Amino acid sequence: MNFVMKQALGGATKDMGKMLGGEAEADPDAQKKEEERQEALRQQEEERKAKYAKMEAERENIRQGIRDKYGIKKKEEKEAEAAAAMEQASEGSLTRPKKAVPAGCGDEEEEESIVDTVMKFIPAPLMDMFNKK
Repeated sequence: MNFVMKQALGGATKDMGKMLGGEAEADPDAQKKEEERQEALRQQEEERKAKYAKMEAERENIRQGIRDKYGIKKKEEKEAEAAAAMEQASEGSLTRPKKAVPAGCGDEEEEESIVDTVMKFIPAPLMDMFNKK
């Protein structure tokens, strides 16, 4: 009969008292073990965060070295400069600021200066041909 009960309950004879409404066995060190486990988890989490913070600092140093080498600015710096330029340009204006025109687009004076520059490098016989027209 004992064998049949063990098979029916799946070998849970230790917990029979709990199942039948009896008092559970209190482990005197359970609370202490739980506190130690929680402390170990906190310590592991702190070590993990420190490790990744160190790795990120190393990566940032490498990124900064590349930025310095090639003269690249951080996105935050670019955005800050653009925002400052927009604020400075629109301080006295009541309307929204105009969009910036790229260099060489729309400025006729610059185009003429480019043509003049090119004309300086053309040999004299070719210049005469242009002037005859």
